[in-house]
Amino acid sequence: MGKLLIILLNLLMFLGCFAAISQAQLKFGFYARSCPPAESIVRRVVNNAVQNNANMAAVLLRLHFHDCIVEGCDGSILVDNGPRSEKLAFGHQGVGGFEVIERAKSELETQCPGVVSCADIVAMAARDAILMANGPEYEVLTGRRDGRVSDVSLADDLPDVSDSIQVLKKKFAEKGMTDKDLVLLTAAHTIGTTACFFMEKRLYDFFPDSSGRSDPDINPTLLSELKSQCPRNGDVNVRLGIDRGSPRTFDINILQNIRNGFAVLASDARLNDDPSTRAVMDSYFSPLAPILGPSFQDDFVNSIVRMGQIGTKTGSRGEIRRVCSAFN
Repeated sequence: MGKLLIILLNLLMFLGCFAAISQAQLKFGFYARSCPPAESIVRRVVNNAVQNNANMAAVLLRLHFHDCIVEGCDGSILVDNGPRSEKLAFGHQGVGGFEVIERAKSELETQCPGVVSCADIVAMAARDAILMANGPEYEVLTGRRDGRVSDVSLADDLPDVSDSIQVLKKKFAEKGMTDKDLVLLTAAHTIGTTACFFMEKRLYDFFPDSSGRSDPDINPTLLSELKSQCPRNGDVNVRLGIDRGSPRTFDINILQNIRNGFAVLASDARLNDDPSTRAVMDSYFSPLAPILGPSFQDDFVNSIVRMGQIGTKTGSRGEIRRVCSAFN
């Protein structure tokens, strides 16, 4: 009897551990039973937002990246908790779309209170935004829970437009991402704009000698265009497209621009500085690429799905916020 009891206890412990592991995994269709309309509600809110402001597609895609790269994909960037709020970090400048996420959350709370996390809304919104920009359609792994930490100091090591390729590779590797992921997630700049504020050093005070020169890797035609849009001592808030020629369409044009010296952002141009990242870009433009080569869109989907799993909180970790801007 004693041995049988021990066996039963061990079996229960095993099943308990198995259940905990299963519960702690992201999966497709996580809300299929608990909140069936979850994904359609988010998609409708995103579609309306992008129809009202075409640049919102890029904004929501960027929000997903900035959420995941600090503390993992846990909605920490959405929280307003005073002067220490993560969203106030220098590296998060220009990040937006918070009102769209909050709008979706409000509707979801009406339909399925306390069920859908803000972190999952951010991931779903990015997916729907990409589709609205003529990008690939893909399924999102869901089941994230919202983090309970938001601290500006945790965002000190965000990727920066002035980072060298070695620094960018290191920062991505620290998040478990590969050189290929770096190229493909940089290609997310195929949609969206940047501000002249982020162009000043590249155009007028380029490192290392900082002697008033421009980045020598900028194609002369592009350099003239950028200087006309962002003159020295001009308005640093002027916006310009990051992907020259198609800033509102999700396509591979951004990588062709980078290869040819037409990268608008300095960090994008740095992909040409390393054999590994350059080889990834070149693989999409070989003569046989259309037939035998890799698919840019498929590879992008793989990378953004991988990114969406950085530091996720699942199972009993974290919480499901009632509003995305505040802890429960």
